[in-house]
Amino acid sequence: MDLSVIIVSYNTANLIGTCLRSVIESDDIVKEVFVVDNASSDESVSYVRKNFPFVNLITNPENKGFGAANNQVLSQCTGRYIFFLNPDTIVLPGAFKKAISFMDAKPYIGLAGTKLIYPDSTPQESVSYRYPGQKYTSGEVSGFRGSIACVQGSSMIARSDIIKKVGGFDEDFFLYGEDEDLCLRIRKLDYEIGYIEEAIVIHLGGQSERQSTTAEKWGKKVRAEYLFYRKHYLPQTIERIRRADLLKAYWRIATLKLTMPLVKDKMRAREKLIRYQVINHEIRHGVR
Repeated sequence: MDLSVIIVSYNTANLIGTCLRSVIESDDIVKEVFVVDNASSDESVSYVRKNFPFVNLITNPENKGFGAANNQVLSQCTGRYIFFLNPDTIVLPGAFKKAISFMDAKPYIGLAGTKLIYPDSTPQESVSYRYPGQKYTSGEVSGFRGSIACVQGSSMIARSDIIKKVGGFDEDFFLYGEDEDLCLRIRKLDYEIGYIEEAIVIHLGGQSERQSTTAEKWGKKVRAEYLFYRKHYLPQTIERIRRADLLKAYWRIATLKLTMPLVKDKMRAREKLIRYQVINHEIRHGVR
């Protein structure tokens, strides 16, 4: 088996069909497909079961989070490579073959992201060369192979043996941050993180959080970031980050309140204000 594709779905009945068809039609390589449904309340499960009976469908009675849902099927994956894919994506023809060829030619790369584009073909940022808060560190995340720190988890390929060796995703991350953490743990095994320009995937983005408020979304992001810090950074580094984040939040809250009556796009300004209010609250009262 060349490839095991894992798709974690949560209320994506309007998207999962297009994604699965693109997976099936992309290449003629030997692959198996897993869909792990995280307790969707829409018709996702019945739709997949009816229209894609050959897909390995796992249904969870509760939303276990992105990482835990992926981990559920790792022991069942028989492919040389595992492809983690979001349901709000469309795999363009040839992407899987190009991804496998890339990994075959570069055995020192443990995991790689594909090129992501929006539906209008504009490129989507999917590669990071620094970890969150890295500028405040004292060497905790330096000295690893390669220049890429992490890639976006919505479309990435990894060596099956490496993923199983690191134990898959850290399930303490519910949503956000788990891809950064996984990439760092793979680099700690002396493998590089790669980027496959030739393998192209359309990514809508943000679909898993459609039902979340701005405050809920930013609360999850802040908690994920500070979990990453606690796992990988020294206490003094975390304190430096905390002080910098609070200072920035105070400043942005004050300036946004002052300029709110003058800005044209008040909805966007209010969302920014909510963002920094949540960051301020989480750092002062939530994350530890």
